[in-house]
Amino acid sequence: MPELLEVEAYRRAAAGVVGREVAAAHTPDAWFLKGGLTATAVLDVLGGARIVAAERWGKLLLLPLDRGPVLGLRFGMTGRLVVDGRAPIERLEYGPAQDRPEWVRFGLRFVDGGVLELVDPRRLGGVELDPSLDALGPEASTVTVTELRRALGRSGAPLKAVLLDQARVAGLGNLLVDETLWRAGLDPTRPAGGLSAEEQRRLARTVRATVRELGRRGGSHTGDLQDRRRRGGDCPRCGEPLVRGVVGGRTTYHCGACQR
Repeated sequence: MPELLEVEAYRRAAAGVVGREVAAAHTPDAWFLKGGLTATAVLDVLGGARIVAAERWGKLLLLPLDRGPVLGLRFGMTGRLVVDGRAPIERLEYGPAQDRPEWVRFGLRFVDGGVLELVDPRRLGGVELDPSLDALGPEASTVTVTELRRALGRSGAPLKAVLLDQARVAGLGNLLVDETLWRAGLDPTRPAGGLSAEEQRRLARTVRATVRELGRRGGSHTGDLQDRRRRGGDCPRCGEPLVRGVVGGRTTYHCGACQR
């Protein structure tokens, strides 16, 4: 967390600052500034600039400026966006229940008095100017079977690990991948390059459908599998005990009976 659905909620909130002029930037954490960006450079570029759009690619929020550069915001594992004192997501799944002032890693104050802030307890996100999209794979919400087939390639890595790789498919995280593979009936430990053509089509279709449905429900934590993702949990489909393990460095739950 956050995954593409949460960042999409941030994008919708950030649409509220489109057209507003930046008066000042708050950069208390130099480590949070990426790509050689400095606090002085942030003020030089952003001061007096207007945000002209709020866009997203995968888990990356993009705020183009009227002066040309694009401000990129990454949220890591626990980052949240707050706009004018309101957070589109009050609390992330598995995140802390409270906020602290020192967790504000970056902020923009606008001429009209409003504020946009990035709050990140674990300090795993970042801010960058003109972030490159070349290192990101196709957007998960619209991924085609051709794009997915290319992403899986002939990889012998576990299927889940490949889907979590943002260079392969942009936007999927731990919860969405577990839910998607459960719905598709695919074992997360299978070699990614070993899927049949029919399984590739099913997986691409299921990725899009899962993102769409959980988006309507309210986030990556609203999947059918979510309440069972715990020790002793059982499969919502067949009732068999879920298998718990680690795949791609992330805690993973799947059904050994339903997922092949």
